[in-house]
Amino acid sequence: MSDIPGDIPEPMPKSAPEDRETEGPFDESEANPVRPYVDLGGIKILPREGLHLRLEIEEESKRVVAVGLDYAESTLQVQPFAAPRSSGLWHEIRDQIADQIGKQGGSTSLREGPFGPELVAEIPVAAGQGATGTTRLARFIGVDGPRWFLRGVIAGEGAVNAEAAAKIDELFRSLVVVRGTTPMPPRDLIPLRMPTAPSGETAEA
Repeated sequence: MSDIPGDIPEPMPKSAPEDRETEGPFDESEANPVRPYVDLGGIKILPREGLHLRLEIEEESKRVVAVGLDYAESTLQVQPFAAPRSSGLWHEIRDQIADQIGKQGGSTSLREGPFGPELVAEIPVAAGQGATGTTRLARFIGVDGPRWFLRGVIAGEGAVNAEAAAKIDELFRSLVVVRGTTPMPPRDLIPLRMPTAPSGETAEA
């Protein structure tokens, strides 16, 4: 899934932690310039021990459409989107995600999380060889920043275990979104690219 579909919505308020500007997720203008970020284009990531990075590639276009982060026995998939300057996207996108999961036979519940409202989803998993179908839990989180929206999907321990959730939430907080100056329609995916690592480090440093 890349660009978020849908018509231009009525202006909605932004949804973000009150301390977003100082605690993250950060806009490029707010990030510490001396920190050794791995540059993925629309997102910058601070390397840390135990963090593994995966890029999700769209088969037809060969473009990078999401960044996958494996950390603390959890997975965090993130996507940055262009957004209006004065209004937010998360309130409406949340409803669209809940509707989509409902059509797949899953269920969602809304709760207040560390970033504001988040969706906890129970998503059906296709049955394997002779196995009955099961479900997996995932947390859908979103933050509206200045001219961007950052969406995250957390699975694994970070969706069910409070200690792992705190670690994966802190990882999400540390991300930097690089909106750039190119005009983009709201909901378009901010371009991502293969990583350029600082000081010759690998992407999994």
